[in-house]
Amino acid sequence: MKRAHYTHLLLLLLGLPFLAVSYHDYSDALTKSILFFEGQRSGYLPADQRLTWRGNSGLGDGWMAGTDLTGGYYDAGDNVKFHFPMAFTTTMLAWSVVEFGDCMPPPERRNALVAIRWATDYLLKTVSQPDRIFVQVGDPIADHNCWERPEDMDTSRTVYTVEAPNPASDVAGETAAALAAASIAFRSSDPGYAETLLRTATRVFAYADTYRGAYSDNSNIRDGVCPFYCDFDGYQDELLWGAAWLRRASQDDSYLNYLQNNGKTLGADDNINEFGWDNKHAGLNVLVSKEVMENSKYSLQSYRASADSFMCTLIPESTSYHIEFTHGGLIYRAGGSNLQHATTISFLLLVYANYLEKSSQIVNCGEVSISPTMLRQIAQKQVNYILGENPKGMSYMVGYSSLYPQRIHHRGSSIPSIKDHPKAVSCNEGTVYFNSSNPNPNLLVGAVVGGPGEDDAYDDDRGDFRKSEPTTYINAPFVGVLAYFVANSN
Repeated sequence: MKRAHYTHLLLLLLGLPFLAVSYHDYSDALTKSILFFEGQRSGYLPADQRLTWRGNSGLGDGWMAGTDLTGGYYDAGDNVKFHFPMAFTTTMLAWSVVEFGDCMPPPERRNALVAIRWATDYLLKTVSQPDRIFVQVGDPIADHNCWERPEDMDTSRTVYTVEAPNPASDVAGETAAALAAASIAFRSSDPGYAETLLRTATRVFAYADTYRGAYSDNSNIRDGVCPFYCDFDGYQDELLWGAAWLRRASQDDSYLNYLQNNGKTLGADDNINEFGWDNKHAGLNVLVSKEVMENSKYSLQSYRASADSFMCTLIPESTSYHIEFTHGGLIYRAGGSNLQHATTISFLLLVYANYLEKSSQIVNCGEVSISPTMLRQIAQKQVNYILGENPKGMSYMVGYSSLYPQRIHHRGSSIPSIKDHPKAVSCNEGTVYFNSSNPNPNLLVGAVVGGPGEDDAYDDDRGDFRKSEPTTYINAPFVGVLAYFVANSN
């Protein structure tokens, strides 16, 4: 019975006949997935802002530290700028363009670069001072105790700062990765900016590697970032991840040597089946595998072996299969905000499929051999689930299709726009909108919510933040995934 169940699930994952030709408008979904980032902007909004219900916000950010920290993105439905997930978001947006930019219609490629630059311009500010890194703006406790629009923010805009010799290997390593990846994305259109990004990434990585440790271990940082974006999984993966992106961007052999010499000591073989804002291992192994497959850097073979092992965990007929799927076919991990796993893993499946195909290779999972096409079919199943092929028949992207979440956990979306209701809505005055059963008045187009649980259920409840809150790091890898299917829908 168990083997029969696995066979059924494999057929489900690899695409039943009715999925062979998708009815989804991937181009529309791609456009909206990028547009979402305009709704998360902090700072002075430009004249060409398309989500016009938003206004300027956070214009004094940084003054408490005597510096300019305006700009950047709010991570989710609150008004705090957490730089650890923001940097990861930036890395994934940049990787989306690096791998799948050629799949994007030219206007959307431009929009994606604009979304990346909104982040990188800000990240450059966070590392502009020697031996100092700004890791967060905004008191999350005060912020989360209020329900108010970013335009009305009157909670403390505390600036959380790490200075040498105190460690911030995770934030610095991810920031280096983001700037290095973005330097590749901008190389053809703005080589001067690309050079600035790469030069800064090199300096920031040196800080990460010299002063090793987690940023959330600093006593002046811990209470501000935990439990929200604590470094739960250790800082070592961000050091390898930053080095891998610097190698990709610079082709400098010193980073190749770093990956070879530090893989074991920094735990490259640990937790290889995770990928997200806190744990970079699966993404690291896929990224470095390109060196093995395309450049014959066999000294990095252990990274390739770990990437293969990760792919095999997704294949029901493999002896190492252990990723959990819902009955409806969605990748599931406990802990809430589940669609972050579906989008990041789908992204890795597509990237790895491209690397395999380019080098005419497959993945051997014991008795089962997995082709690039099979990996892409698993990814497409996840995409189609998010866009509506699920037991609820609901799109989990706001504004896509006729049925999508109306009551997302998002302050700016749920309170009348400052354009329609110019009078300030104070901290406690917003509670009536949080508790309202009415749909949100402002459509955060393109936002992918946390999504359903292991039972495929979704109640469209603003109060259930684990399911109804969108985040930048759910959307960022989805941009690349959708770009691939725009060009390869079948």
